[in-house]
Amino acid sequence: MTETPTDSTLVMRGITKSFPGVKALTAVDLDVQAGEVHAIVGENGAGKSTLMKILAGVHPPDEGTVTIDGQAVRFDSPLAARKQGVGMVYQEINLVPDLTVAENISLGQLPSSAGVVNRRALNRTAARVLQELGARIDPQDLVGRLSVSQQQLVEIAKVYASQPRIVVFDEPTSSLSEHEAQALFRVLERMRANDIAIIYISHRLREVLDISDRVTVLRDGRMIDCRPAQGLTPQEMIRLMVGRDLDDVFPKREVTIGNPVLEVSGLSRVGVFEDISLTAKAGEIVGLAGLVGAGRTEVARAIFGLDRHDAGSIRLNGQELTIRRPKSAVRAGIAYVPEDRKRDGVALSLSVKDNISLSVLRRVSKLGWIRRGQERVLAQQKAEELYVSPPAIDRKVATFSGGNQQKVVLAKWLATEPKVLILDEPTRGVDVGAKADIHTIIGELAERGVAIIMISSELPEILAVSDRVYVLHEGRMTAELERSDATEESVMSAATGEVMAA
Repeated sequence: MTETPTDSTLVMRGITKSFPGVKALTAVDLDVQAGEVHAIVGENGAGKSTLMKILAGVHPPDEGTVTIDGQAVRFDSPLAARKQGVGMVYQEINLVPDLTVAENISLGQLPSSAGVVNRRALNRTAARVLQELGARIDPQDLVGRLSVSQQQLVEIAKVYASQPRIVVFDEPTSSLSEHEAQALFRVLERMRANDIAIIYISHRLREVLDISDRVTVLRDGRMIDCRPAQGLTPQEMIRLMVGRDLDDVFPKREVTIGNPVLEVSGLSRVGVFEDISLTAKAGEIVGLAGLVGAGRTEVARAIFGLDRHDAGSIRLNGQELTIRRPKSAVRAGIAYVPEDRKRDGVALSLSVKDNISLSVLRRVSKLGWIRRGQERVLAQQKAEELYVSPPAIDRKVATFSGGNQQKVVLAKWLATEPKVLILDEPTRGVDVGAKADIHTIIGELAERGVAIIMISSELPEILAVSDRVYVLHEGRMTAELERSDATEESVMSAATGEVMAA
């Protein structure tokens, strides 16, 4: 374990925190230097969020001390933490879409005189902050019209404008493409050059190693180790995080691939995607790759009937389908796990049991009445099959970790016994243990003969699990690659619209 540097901006010592029935943190230590990117990694439930909420003034610690620039502090509110130079950039973007970029950046501290906002000063401040961060965004643009990556930069600019000493980034790249993430990393470098202490939380382990100076590993609310990022490997981090070896985060099973199940030909939607043709065979995992905005999700939604398509055909086991709404797709044997599980995938206020049965109410009901016994048996079976932990089917989904919520989404759709399963970012925002479980589930489904289409912004994930990879660029198919030909270079070349070498 590394020694504590004497010039640390932040020092947290012996941080302990309990909630009713749960000990979230036990004697956790953390120190971060000025101009350092210090990563914190661990499974969901390891204590990362609780530790950061203590730093941000959301929760007081039961025990332990927090020191900033040599001064002991104890925050009773997030406002008190901000006044001491602690900034938080959360995974969920927290901006007002109907206000301008400049208004969002200065929200809560608008320059004004006699109750009138000084627009010139407002825009001048925003322009200066955005320029310092290297973000090419017009201060007078409405935030609601910006891309997700641009909104992320505005979120960072809002924190940066308060002149923080410490900034916490919580999964900042979860909704960004590789190219957009690189823009974020350039902003981090500028902040590092200004001697800001940066705490970086991410499940993307290679990304962590690329940008961080040191890595602290948490497991079950305890600090396991703190090491320099240089020389550390993803495999070693995984072992420290889960307490066991995971030789392959993306296990690939050898499966006999059968006949075509889903055949999409010439699918088009004006202004969105054009002439998309693809095939998914029984037992095959087909990767759908491309940069954010390439049209991957839009194609998936059209196949499932969530969005219309203007031309093209969809065939299942050789029979042409007319799919104008999801109900038709489900009846035909197509299931779709959406990108945003909290908004589109589960009803957080309902139980695991209720969520799983939603997709098969006809099967578990008679004369309009739900057969509760049959519903419980089905839900318990699916929860156990998909490693939902704990398999407590009467608990509200909102009380489970992100990884287990994703498993409930999968359980809901697998209850329909689909022939084709479309997975849109199935492991986004889940920890490495849950990610391994989800990939095991995907492998088991392929063994059963389900045809799987998987969308992922993590290129190593696509390459590791796919039997074939289709690549989209600006709504058009630019490559179809067999597993042996799919490399990071070949996929990115097609994803960026470059001409591939013969």
